[in-house]
Amino acid sequence: MAEIAVNPGRAVAGKPRTTWPLELNALVGLLAIALIFEIAGWMVREQSFLLNWQRLSIMILQVSVVGIIAVGVTQVIITGGIDLSSGSIVGMTALIAMSFAQAGTRNGQDFTDAVFWNQGWTDLPVFMPIIVGLALGLIAGLVNGALIAYTKIPAFIATLGMMVSARGVAKWWTNGEAVSNPTEGFISIGTGMMPVIILLVVGVFFHLLLTYTLYGRHTYAIGSNAQAARMSGINVERHLVMVYAIAGMLSAVAGLVAASRALTAQSGMGQMYELDAIAIAVIGGVSLIGGRGSIVGAGIGMLIFGVIISGFTFLQVDAFYQEMIKGAIIVAAVVADIYRQKKRGIVD
Repeated sequence: MAEIAVNPGRAVAGKPRTTWPLELNALVGLLAIALIFEIAGWMVREQSFLLNWQRLSIMILQVSVVGIIAVGVTQVIITGGIDLSSGSIVGMTALIAMSFAQAGTRNGQDFTDAVFWNQGWTDLPVFMPIIVGLALGLIAGLVNGALIAYTKIPAFIATLGMMVSARGVAKWWTNGEAVSNPTEGFISIGTGMMPVIILLVVGVFFHLLLTYTLYGRHTYAIGSNAQAARMSGINVERHLVMVYAIAGMLSAVAGLVAASRALTAQSGMGQMYELDAIAIAVIGGVSLIGGRGSIVGAGIGMLIFGVIISGFTFLQVDAFYQEMIKGAIIVAAVVADIYRQKKRGIVD
């Protein structure tokens, strides 16, 4: 049978195709929010919010870890699914990978009495914790995908179960204790602007993959209409497993970067990261009903997220106000998406 060709700007039968990219809406929102904070900065603090490279670099670093997760979550949402396990996978991979990245000595100082492993397991090559972390993320993602694709468990339930299980594995691995003292090689993963570079490489790679390859066409086709995609010859179950496996691996990448930056890992790392990643995707125009969205849009959503957090901190707004306003913005983004879908006749 002929293959379904679907793209993020597809037209609905009987409806004119939109010429206004969803990413452009997010970009306009980003510019508007940045301008508001710039004006507020001069009014409240008599300082520029945007014309400060140090502040902007810190802002990008703050959201880089969640941004990496959002690249995977975006692909999951495009298929019409959801992934609530990302934050727990971050904590699990960070803690276990860190236990394989401990230094016995560093700069002449002996850490062997403070490490998780015995002395024979210290000072391992940096590729060891990286492989361990990526393997854990891959396994968690494969379990998520297999449960969703082959047992037909709703994605919400399957990934909720993984969220609890992965956090439990992290606590079991070290009996709830933190793991510190990484090797210099492991520290380099999160040093300087390296997290941003990793984010850019991941983002560009998956943007190209979604835009120009069969993988991307199948991802959008499944999110648009899974049954039609199956009738066109797409192996929907196998593709869903692949998408969730990728999301799990990207959560593991985020866990490695987070542990490296913090120089320590604990079972509570990554809490609420899954919701932040979903928020980034939705703010960037990724539709929660599936079939629409892009990595570029998620990237803009990440910048909006970062500007909001950095702007509130700059204006010295209390943290609980920040959470309330951030939640309102997320709800507004979802309402706007539903309105767009109704206008285009996709939902009732």
